[in-house]
Amino acid sequence: MLAELAAANAAFSVIKQAVQHSGDIAKAGSAIAKFVGAKEDLQKKATRKGGGSDLEEFMALEQIREQEEQLKQIMIYAGRPGLWHDWQRFQAKARIARREAEIARKKKLKHHFEVFLITCLFILGLTVLACIVLLILHSQGRL
Repeated sequence: MLAELAAANAAFSVIKQAVQHSGDIAKAGSAIAKFVGAKEDLQKKATRKGGGSDLEEFMALEQIREQEEQLKQIMIYAGRPGLWHDWQRFQAKARIARREAEIARKKKLKHHFEVFLITCLFILGLTVLACIVLLILHSQGRL
């Protein structure tokens, strides 16, 4: 929880510095990406209930929410008209694409596991069959 919050704070400070020095939000693109990634990691950890106490999770998410509100103000005043709304739409599409990619990855992993399991069972079946044939041949004296 603390690592994600520290990453978000560091990325947000880079965003603020980039805008203060250059006045251009586009120069902070990689920092915005890191901020959003840290925010999503923090939200995932909070929903999994493994990041700490409820109060710590709430305060961390609240701090991220405040920083996101400041980012909104930066995009509105330092960016082009409609940038914030375009950013929101882009984030929604990217989030959906990431979920779909995760579902596809899990489905592919499940398929590989099933193929592996079927292959192992097939080999086991052939081995058992070969042992039975060898025992029959041995009992008949052909071996």
